[in-house]
Amino acid sequence: MSAELRDRFFALSTGHAPADEVAHYRAQVDATDTEPTTTLDGLAISWHPTVRHKAVRFVDAERIDAGVRDLFARPSEEAPYLAAVFVDPRELSFRTFENIVPLDRLFTDTPLEFELVEPVELAAGAYSFSLRLPAAARARLERLDGLNLYVPPLNSGSRGGERFIFHSALLADALTAAVGRAAPPELREGFSHVNPVFRCNRFEPGDRNFHRHHDTPYYDAERKHVSRYTVLIYLTGGSAAPALDLAGGAALTEIEPFTCVVFDQRYEHEGAPYLDGRKVFLRSELVFTEPGFTHDPEIAALFSKACYWTGESVFAPELARHADTYYNQVATAHWNGLAAGAEREPFVHKQFRGVHFVANGYDFWFAKTDTLSLAECAAIALLDYFNCRIGDAAFRTLCGPEVIEADGTDWIPAFLRDRRAESAVAPIDKSLLFPAPEETEPSGCCPFHTMETFDSTRDPEILDLYTRAQNFAMAHIMPAPIVMLGEDVLLDPDRFLIEGNTIHVLGEKSLAPVNFAACWNAGGSPQNYIDVAATVGVAHFLVPPILFHEADGCYHLQFDFFRNSWMVRHRQASVHVPMVQRGMHDDDSPWPWVAAVDRSLASDRESAFWTAESAEVDEELAEIFAEYEEEFEGED
Repeated sequence: MSAELRDRFFALSTGHAPADEVAHYRAQVDATDTEPTTTLDGLAISWHPTVRHKAVRFVDAERIDAGVRDLFARPSEEAPYLAAVFVDPRELSFRTFENIVPLDRLFTDTPLEFELVEPVELAAGAYSFSLRLPAAARARLERLDGLNLYVPPLNSGSRGGERFIFHSALLADALTAAVGRAAPPELREGFSHVNPVFRCNRFEPGDRNFHRHHDTPYYDAERKHVSRYTVLIYLTGGSAAPALDLAGGAALTEIEPFTCVVFDQRYEHEGAPYLDGRKVFLRSELVFTEPGFTHDPEIAALFSKACYWTGESVFAPELARHADTYYNQVATAHWNGLAAGAEREPFVHKQFRGVHFVANGYDFWFAKTDTLSLAECAAIALLDYFNCRIGDAAFRTLCGPEVIEADGTDWIPAFLRDRRAESAVAPIDKSLLFPAPEETEPSGCCPFHTMETFDSTRDPEILDLYTRAQNFAMAHIMPAPIVMLGEDVLLDPDRFLIEGNTIHVLGEKSLAPVNFAACWNAGGSPQNYIDVAATVGVAHFLVPPILFHEADGCYHLQFDFFRNSWMVRHRQASVHVPMVQRGMHDDDSPWPWVAAVDRSLASDRESAFWTAESAEVDEELAEIFAEYEEEFEGED
């Protein structure tokens, strides 16, 4: 049944199936609620659609666990290395909204000598070119439409057509060289490169327009990069009235295949489908080095709200229009300053295990009580903003959001006072997860030779490995400000430092390791005596300070994750706490703790094997992981 659901999804996605057949299929999917197959990028993924896992994404198959990889469909004949996975859209956060497909492999053996010729100035800051390229490169670009990678965008309510997003450094490098040779002086001054992230858009005659909008500029504060021009490459030609309309500039009614249009991102613009055939085009942007920026914190606040409403629109579709409006306001503000918005704006009232709060993605309000600490408020806001997983559920699915549209914020204190908040995130002493080992007492060279007298809890080699395994787990658990034990959410108050009106969330430190040594006969290796005592979910955050104010009986927290030079990182993982068991594990499940360790932690060379005593990677523990993968992983 699951295989049929998987295969019929792609058979029906062509859009040619009768409506009753599609309705019957959707009913079957809605009646299917199986557990996810594995996780990837923090998302639970399934190899077939279910009532929860309905959003399809395309990923490099090599990134999926080898034991289940073959279950996932490879729907693109042109890119067989891509696997289709299905995710629960309710788990998405701003880090995972978009599915950026790696497509460099498509261009590896393709000659990409591009030339931009026949330049035409369409208007001030807007140009068109003909893209001249080898026949093989032209054929490769034309086949992008046939990859079957289109997915509905999250802003599908405000635009027509379909699109997918892909990354290709090779394609970007070829276009960068072409722009550097052919662009007029105003485009070359400060020009760095073409953004390697491309949108492939497809419109059929009769589709809705992509409504009038500004493109959101690319911005990298660390490298002082910003995009100033949009690049459109039309893979098909056609006519419309007009096909591209730059407000206050040019309007193109006829477009030839492989026309390249470059225009200043200050232009508001709109695109219409061709009247006489399929419209397919690529979008990227020209990125420039810009050493001097001014910053308006209100723009960053509005962008935070836009991202937040995008995620919340999964639960309340009416919020999508607010997100779209905010994105467009932000894109305009980058060039013209922030204009006044509508007086009424959306908020969500949420309740998490007795704690009521109101949020808009930048501001979070909590009622002050004797039981609710500032650290707890900050923890809940972080869990909400990043939509972290708690047990098997995404945080936002546990909150029952209520959308409220209001003028201003004066209503919030009284609203929350009527809904007194209790404590929902208890403190934890994480050292209790790591009891000290027993005193060592050698009981012979190995269990094979000592039989009944062997005591695994006192054997020096087992305890040496136990200590090393503890260090591995401690390296990921001890620095975490928030941990999850099953469905219990616990915080470490010491990781929330309050200074003045700011809350600093302390994250991972550089931590470090120990050493190792070995007569272990009959398969009775130390690894077979180290089992999993507990599985702890950890959430690490590298975020700017959180501002807070106390007024009218409320804590008012403000998060500006996108401001100035701040770069945001968030990682959530499960860490297995080791324990020594008295009996050796049977051969059917060898090396239980080693087998259970999350391989994303074990493969991260920057943080995988750190412990508190030194700043070196525990190479011998790394070798144990590698040995297990070589000896046992293929057996499942």
